[in-house]
Order: sequence, then structure tokens, then C-alpha cells
Amino acid sequence: MTDGFSRYLISVSATGSTRHEEAKPLFEQAFEEHGLPEVIRSDNGTPFASTGVTGLTALSAWWIKLGIKHERIDPGSPQQNGRHERFHLTLLEAMRPPAKDRAAQARRFAAFTHDYNQVRPHEALGLNPPASAYKPSSRAMPDRLPEPDYPAQAAVRKVRSNGEIKWNGGLVHISSALVGEAVALEETQAGKWQVRFFDVPLGVIDEDTQKLRRPVGPVHGADGPTHEAIT
Repeated sequence: MTDGFSRYLISVSATGSTRHEEAKPLFEQAFEEHGLPEVIRSDNGTPFASTGVTGLTALSAWWIKLGIKHERIDPGSPQQNGRHERFHLTLLEAMRPPAKDRAAQARRFAAFTHDYNQVRPHEALGLNPPASAYKPSSRAMPDRLPEPDYPAQAAVRKVRSNGEIKWNGGLVHISSALVGEAVALEETQAGKWQVRFFDVPLGVIDEDTQKLRRPVGPVHGADGPTHEAIT
């Protein structure tokens, strides 16, 4: 994880897989130490995104509950995450050959992190190290996750164990990542029913097929001095 503004290396770890069970504790630790980012930008791989209509995973659903906006780059467009891709090359070069075991690799990561953040000059930062421009987020990790505050006129449904909700006499699949969570359905000006989780639109229910359709027009954030984590 790197900060999109200062290039500061927030976290680097060696895991056995990209499974949610291994990834989430690393994000928890980073959020506890550095505060919550406003935005997280990632690629479309696991554990950040899924191939379902909503694109949600257990990890990205948790980010939504924390009030973090998740930006996914377009598939096959690594240039949209260019700073982080360049960091990957720097890290790969510094870690050749890899350490013999995970403990030794962790020590190398720690040494690299100190050098990268505190010592190594960065051309885009006026030859100063990332630590000179980095500031932790003031948004603290909450003790308890908030519940969604949907308006009274919204139709609220709880996502069942199979990822579906009951709607209009039938069942509509929303996302397996939201099992047990409450989603809101709101009628648009066009008479369509839009589904959202917290403040994130998930899609529109197709009346003919009773299936969720993707929302139109993905939005990507502009670069700027926001607390943004790149993964």
C-alpha cells in the first residue's frame, strides 16, 4: 500500500495468498497506524474486486462501511495506477533474489520501507523522500462499524445467505459479499429501482429479467492531496 500523493510506502508484506483472510488484517493494521484513507484505488484482481455485477468482495464491502471510496482502474489499464506500477518495479528490483523464508523477507521489507520513506530522494518530490510530504489521515479507525442510515422512503432489504433479496414477489441476486447486510432500493426519476449499499450505487433492477444491472458510467478520481491508498 502506498499513499497516492506523497508516494509514502504505508505497508508491504509477504502473504501466502490474496485471500480475504490474509489481506484484511494487513489493512486493519495500516488503518490503525495511519488512519482511514478517503480513497483506495486498486486493480480488478482478488481480494479487491470480483467479476459479479457489483464487483464487490468482502474486503471492498468492509471499506464501504468504513466510509472509504473504492476506485477500480479499468481492466487492462495499469497506466491508470502508474505511480504504483512504477513502485512495483522498484520493489521487485530491490528484492532480488528473494529471502530464504518469510521472516527474513519481512526484515528485508522493513529495511526497504525505512530507506524508501526516509532516505531515498524522489524526483517528483524535489529530490526529497516521501516522508517529507506524507501526513497520516485524521480519520481514525472506529471501534465499531456504523450501520447504514437510509431515508424513510427507501425500501430496505436484507441480503440473504445466497446473496439474494426478496423483491416484488421474486428474488434478485445482489452480491454474496453482502450476506447479512441491509441494502436500500430507491425509485429513480425514470421509474427504475436503484440498489445501493450505504452511499454506493450497486446497480438497477431490470424489471423484465428481475436481475441487477451494472450502474452506467464508472467514475475515477483525480490525483490530488487527498489521503489515498494505492494497492
